[in-house]
Amino acid sequence: MGAVDADSFPDTAALVAGAHVVSLPMRTRFRGITVREALLLEGPHGWGEFSPFVEYDDEESSRWLAAALESGWSSWPEPRRDAVAVNATVPAVTPDAVPAVLARFDGCTTAKVKVAEPGQSVDDDVDRVAAVREAMGSSAGIRVDANGHWDLDTAVDALARLSRYGLEYAEQPCRTVDELAQLRKRLARNGIDVRVAADESIRKADDPLRVARLEAADVVVVKVAPLGGVGPALEIIDACGLPAVVSSALDTGVGISAGVALAAALPDLTFACGLGTVGLLEHDVVDPPVVPVRGLLHPGRVTPDPALLSRAAAPADRAQWWRERLARCLPLALSRLESRP
Repeated sequence: MGAVDADSFPDTAALVAGAHVVSLPMRTRFRGITVREALLLEGPHGWGEFSPFVEYDDEESSRWLAAALESGWSSWPEPRRDAVAVNATVPAVTPDAVPAVLARFDGCTTAKVKVAEPGQSVDDDVDRVAAVREAMGSSAGIRVDANGHWDLDTAVDALARLSRYGLEYAEQPCRTVDELAQLRKRLARNGIDVRVAADESIRKADDPLRVARLEAADVVVVKVAPLGGVGPALEIIDACGLPAVVSSALDTGVGISAGVALAAALPDLTFACGLGTVGLLEHDVVDPPVVPVRGLLHPGRVTPDPALLSRAAAPADRAQWWRERLARCLPLALSRLESRP
């Protein structure tokens, strides 16, 4: 992919003034939020998205800004495939709500199911996964995502029960890399045939390669924005040497397009990718929205629709909050970009 041309960046004031801050209602509470906020930037190569979750500090958020700047101010790698299979995403809903959620993901034959939701039990998780299996049939792929909320003993017990429904893998079942490594050994010792995938242990880690060194995962889940862009994500996947799944950070269509660019550029792509999450939003900023058709997304740049940007414009106080965040994070993001080889 092309180098990021930092010399072509506008100054901070111009970058902030040209930013679009949007507020997008969600169809179902997801990751504890009901509204997704994002800041969008237009560069000479296209649009970039800056949307770290509001609780993230400036240091962590600067990775997301580096990704947005890479997207707008550099070219993406050439795709190796013209379509990327994606999975449906099922939030921590009740079983009766599962069919309606799945109906939003046209043609998807794999589903990622949220489990270990605070305030819910393993029984709730089992009921939800059972409902997904019933709705999708025996041939569908199902994976679960615990976001690191299980301790080691709970993870073993939960996956023993959930494995009856045939799981592709369990994403970040425990919080730490050491726990993931122990979990893999205990699952094998107990005859529980479930792969372990690492997500937070990659995207929130100072050393994302430690997962591979400790043999703590069978699969790595990568997200463009938290890793600083398509380029750094490709390097991490290559260094890990494990099968990769490209996933969304609950992006708008702008951020999703960067994820599709990464997935399309991978030498191998074994699993469906978690890039269908625009369907969890009431509407996108792109028309037509970046949602799967017959279970597929296609690589290519997207441009926000001016009318949708206007419709989704965040309230003045929230727009100001995001612009101030952009200004604070910009020096950190530029430092990251300048340190790239």
